[in-house]
Amino acid sequence: MSDTSIYNQSLDQNPANFAQLTPLSFLERAASVYPNHPSIIHGNIGFNWSQTYQRCCRLASGLASMGIGEGDTVSFMGANTPETFEAHFGVPMIGAVLNALNVRLDAKAIAFILQHAETKVLFTDREYSDTIKAALEMLPDRPVVIDIDDSLYDGGELLGEHNYEDVLAMGNANFRCFQISDEWSAISLNYTSGTTGDPKGVVFHHRGAYLAAVSNILSWDMTSHPVYLWTLPMFHCNGWCWPWSLAAVNGTNVCLRHVRDQAIFDAIKQHGVTHFCGAPVVLNTLINAPDVMKQDIHQKVRVMTAGAAPPAAVIAGMENMGFSVTHVYGLTETYGPCVVCAPQAEWEALSVNERAEMLARQGVRGPLQDEMMVADPETMKPVPQDGKTMGEIFMRGNMTMKGYLKNPKTTEDSFAGGWFHSGDLAVWHEDGYAQIKDRSKDIIISGGENISSLEVESILFKHPKILEAAVVASSDEKWGEVPCAFVSLKAGENMGTDELIAYCRQEMAGFKIPKKIVFGPINKTSTGKVQKYLLRKKAEQVELA
Repeated sequence: MSDTSIYNQSLDQNPANFAQLTPLSFLERAASVYPNHPSIIHGNIGFNWSQTYQRCCRLASGLASMGIGEGDTVSFMGANTPETFEAHFGVPMIGAVLNALNVRLDAKAIAFILQHAETKVLFTDREYSDTIKAALEMLPDRPVVIDIDDSLYDGGELLGEHNYEDVLAMGNANFRCFQISDEWSAISLNYTSGTTGDPKGVVFHHRGAYLAAVSNILSWDMTSHPVYLWTLPMFHCNGWCWPWSLAAVNGTNVCLRHVRDQAIFDAIKQHGVTHFCGAPVVLNTLINAPDVMKQDIHQKVRVMTAGAAPPAAVIAGMENMGFSVTHVYGLTETYGPCVVCAPQAEWEALSVNERAEMLARQGVRGPLQDEMMVADPETMKPVPQDGKTMGEIFMRGNMTMKGYLKNPKTTEDSFAGGWFHSGDLAVWHEDGYAQIKDRSKDIIISGGENISSLEVESILFKHPKILEAAVVASSDEKWGEVPCAFVSLKAGENMGTDELIAYCRQEMAGFKIPKKIVFGPINKTSTGKVQKYLLRKKAEQVELA
């Protein structure tokens, strides 16, 4: 439309018809419309939405009184507690950028992040004092350190001159902010795990956070006042943007400091939990928990899972327990979930196992994800929707990061061709649903045949004795590469190599059968993802089965 169009004449943006998108507005509305509705439960501590809004405003103004402002990085080494939740609003209220640290990283990685992010203030929970103390000793310039002194945790030490409540006491009770001047400005900084090098800092903007939060709600058909259990770490892609989503739907946040099967089932029953998110490893833990823990759950519980592609057997296991599973897919660079395996009505007629096979696919673009395709990474042309032709998953739209902090080359490469390159290899089915077959570096090429490690893992997971399985490539003089399977058995079970190979012969083509097998614990990252780069190194030392 040209500037001379009749629709552009004297019809300009103004405060009455345009506002910058920011999830901060969700909190202000929750406090004004449902001030007395429970917002956060943490043990015997509870807040309503009016109190949570006031605490976030005090955090913001308290930080401002310390000289923190627009573009400054505020890092949080926090557990799933009210403080970390409040940081998602209080920090960006003054234009600062929230950097939620992965609490499972080592001191060296934390020190790198704090220095790379140019952190001005570091809030740290006592539980992680050993790691933070060591990290601070590695820094040439120490940020201001503020302790999170959680009464529900015994142990650790206090490292700062003040604690979190001191900062709130410094704040102005009348401070208010739920609007910003530029929706493209940074709201948070999240670092990738850095398994093959230094972590990369992924920058989120207010607009993307707003839209991702709303897309979450639509993906789950979520209505007002859900009761959400925090099993997913709030540091992971800002808890997949759920802190902002839950303010939008005026939900109740049930905090869970440590993810344990007993604690999860107790919380579900005690607080009437309706929703929670978790990686497949968490779901597997619940499936294999003692039956006595699973009794007396009367409400419908909805589960959202992502991370490593969940085997159909895990989804079926949760469905058999009466939990409704939604499978989503995304990356840190896409604000967490941007693709959802949206269920179709006809799937209800399928058996649980058949439906689980459908739900194990990654799916279609989420409600507010602009575009997604499976395409040839060289030509950027979409692959046929035949369920066979492999391509890479690409996305573009408002729910894609601003870029990598201080890393223009990697940012440029990741956006080559006007699409974000996920690095995940998938097929596109006739119904438009994508299904990941592997990371580009995880495909096993054996004798010229491509083997999907995820496909082999999914079959192994179906064996009743197997708790977890991971498959990687191992070099071989004859075949180039062969599959090596790492297998963890359920408690009390026994299995030998011969039994496992006999099972595989019945379930998969001969060239896909693992030629090396290792029984025992499986290396995982701090967010529960299998550390395949470590398994590849181990596989090179394993003899052929």
